[in-house]
Amino acid sequence: MDLPTLWFALAVTCWVLFFVLEGFDFGVGVLAPALGRDDHERGAGVTTIGAVWDGNEVWLVAAVGVTFAAFPDWYAALMSGLYLPFVLLLLLLAARGVALEFRGKGGTERWRRWCDGVLAASSLLVAALWGAVLGVLATGLALGADGEVAGAGLDRSLAPLVSAPALLGAGLGVGVALLQGATFLGLRTTGPLRVRARTAALVVLGPVAVLVAVVAPLGLGAVGVVLLCVLLRREVLAFAAASLAVALGVVGVLAAHLPVVLPSTLDPAFSLTVAGAAASPGALELITIAAVVVLPGVVAYQAFSYWVFRRRVASERVASS
Repeated sequence: MDLPTLWFALAVTCWVLFFVLEGFDFGVGVLAPALGRDDHERGAGVTTIGAVWDGNEVWLVAAVGVTFAAFPDWYAALMSGLYLPFVLLLLLLAARGVALEFRGKGGTERWRRWCDGVLAASSLLVAALWGAVLGVLATGLALGADGEVAGAGLDRSLAPLVSAPALLGAGLGVGVALLQGATFLGLRTTGPLRVRARTAALVVLGPVAVLVAVVAPLGLGAVGVVLLCVLLRREVLAFAAASLAVALGVVGVLAAHLPVVLPSTLDPAFSLTVAGAAASPGALELITIAAVVVLPGVVAYQAFSYWVFRRRVASERVASS
């Protein structure tokens, strides 16, 4: 395997880890305030991701960093063609982080409800925007012969988001995030929140199945597996199946046109390929050395975090003596 192909595989892996790990974070961010009937239950739902969400977000940094370092032309085309969605994503991720970090700092239930509202809204919009971006990438951008995206001003960045692929992607992005969030809450909580999470997963599966049937009918098998696991109350398998479906979907979008990494909707000859968008051999060799040093540490830290915070969070109130 040559270095450009190896680094494309690593870039896809980083993006997959981001979408899988942050996918259930977004889903929990929306569902925890909605499924919790009181302040205690809402807090229990948020607690399930409180110790891991910032570690999960590291994979966004890794994915963007790998794309920038190994495929600068691909990175440049994405950032220039979709700069406004990416700016909005960064602002929404910042708002979500503030809501999570400051939720317990106000000391009043009203403050926590405000934070829960910001958390739910930002998580929902982030899931929709990422889904829309993936929908756009599935069909490509209006790349010209110079590698630049055609158009000017806001139109260049906004036009792709109002296309049919982007709108379907947005709907599917929200749906799968909610499905992942529901199965994760069922896996990580006890009591009434656990029961409601199972019900939420069953409710979400219907719209997700419809969208999958429109976008990728072959994915209906994965939806069926998740449904069976939820009905059988196999919470580990339900969450694993939902996460695997997300991973396969991301791989399908990013690798659908190989060796093309970003198709041009103007002329196939203008499309970016793995070899054409890659950095120089010297640069790839240098970042390979850095990756060997850095990535194992990131993986080890994250695995340790999940192991430490593996126990369920009780959503039922414990009677005090």
